[in-house]
Amino acid sequence: MNTTVKILLAEDEPSLGQIVKESLETRNFKVVLCDNGVEAYEKYVIEKPELLVLDVMMPKKDGFTLAKEIRKENATIPIIFLTAKSQTKDVIDGFNHGGNDYLKKPFSMEELIVRIDALLDRIRLKQNSEHIQLGNYVFNYKKQTLTIKDNSQLLTHKESELLYYLSENKNETLDRTFVLKKLWGDDDFFNARSMDVFITKLRKKLKKDPQIQIVNIRGYGYKLIC
Repeated sequence: MNTTVKILLAEDEPSLGQIVKESLETRNFKVVLCDNGVEAYEKYVIEKPELLVLDVMMPKKDGFTLAKEIRKENATIPIIFLTAKSQTKDVIDGFNHGGNDYLKKPFSMEELIVRIDALLDRIRLKQNSEHIQLGNYVFNYKKQTLTIKDNSQLLTHKESELLYYLSENKNETLDRTFVLKKLWGDDDFFNARSMDVFITKLRKKLKKDPQIQIVNIRGYGYKLIC
């Protein structure tokens, strides 16, 4: 594993936090350890980690709240939640708050390592791929084209940017506020309505593959389902 990969670990149990930190460091990760959500956000801003491992139940600010705040600024950073909760609703809440994976306590370090490596591999594959497969469509971000079979459509700059963010978070919820601030500069009502129009345009351009949907996640954002 690349020694430059930096992980932010937020865990309020001192012994568990230290064990996880030391175990990750033996795998050549650089680990920044925090014991509460407020400190974790401060370290996130300063340290610029490549992956987050967040305990759900933390003092000052819980992991779900922290992840939601970070997702408004960064839609793609991998987030793994650690939690003692085991109900299906808790797992769903984790994904709805921007998590990519969810590990229940107690867990083995080997399982955590496997999940970290899998998320990092997904990021590398996306970064190295000019063509993004979306169901039966091929999306070329650089050329701003969307192709199915021999039919190719040219996307506008805004359509291409919006589809890129959706595809980067394929089958995961994309925070509405994050995209509005990134592409429109502000999340006010008029920009939100404009974004809705572009979502409608993308739905029409993707309609030749019925297995692709862009669904509205009420109160949070959109999800591209492939």
